[in-house]
Amino acid sequence: MTTLSTAAAPATPNLLARGWTFTRRNPTLVVGGAILALLGAMAIFAPLITRYDPIALDVVNRLKGPTADHPFGTDMMGRDIFSRVIYGSRVSLMVGLSVAAVATAIGLAIGLAAGLVRWVDVVVMRVMDGLMAIPSVLLAIAFMALAGSSIRNIIIAITIPEIPRVSRLVRGIVMSVREQPFVEAAVAAGAKDLPLLTRHILPTTINPLIVQATYIAASSIISEAYLSFLGAGTPPEIPSWGNIVAEGRSLFTVAPGAVLFPSIFLAVTVLAVNIMGDGLRDRLDPQMQRGLR
Repeated sequence: MTTLSTAAAPATPNLLARGWTFTRRNPTLVVGGAILALLGAMAIFAPLITRYDPIALDVVNRLKGPTADHPFGTDMMGRDIFSRVIYGSRVSLMVGLSVAAVATAIGLAIGLAAGLVRWVDVVVMRVMDGLMAIPSVLLAIAFMALAGSSIRNIIIAITIPEIPRVSRLVRGIVMSVREQPFVEAAVAAGAKDLPLLTRHILPTTINPLIVQATYIAASSIISEAYLSFLGAGTPPEIPSWGNIVAEGRSLFTVAPGAVLFPSIFLAVTVLAVNIMGDGLRDRLDPQMQRGLR
């Protein structure tokens, strides 16, 4: 028992030292990840953080300033702004993560096919170019007007303009890697298409895709907010930062909290995602890591 205790004693200081070293080398990654983890915890445990229903009306207490019961005040319907902002983070984070995952997966498949098969490159990439020529805002608004307001349709509307960007990134990487000597050597040695793809080409796309996915998530959160602000996003009964600001903008001088607080949360979330993306880029860049050692 004494031997085990003695051997386990240095574990905690060693773990703390490793954690401090990682933080010192990757401060942006740690800061951005910590902020996002906090926002994610608030979204998950929203019912425990606030005791008010975000859609419950209380016209007697409408347009109240910040109080102990309502730290962000109330809106024109008497709804608790703090509760609506916390629940609204669920929509923003879900849309951001979903769009990043779906756009990255579909764009990866299209980019790999375009980089390896010539006719796919000629046909499919021209379609991707056509999609990129359409302003993403107009494309999303048009889709929402046809499909109707729902979170699922928002995810689809924002995902469609992001797919061409991912596919072009992957296509460029694949076409560059195909010319590398180690790939040419594998082809000369008789490597089949599938092993060549999984062992040599696909691993080179992972790091850039991870970084790109973080920027897609940040862009998607903003896109969801302005779609909801314009009335083409989430339905009114689902609180999101965009429609909270849209409802409160006409009464900004009376109840500024309905505009300021969701805007602050939106800005902090997007900033955290971008900071984490920068940290991931530095972390996954071998040259940057050699410079930190």
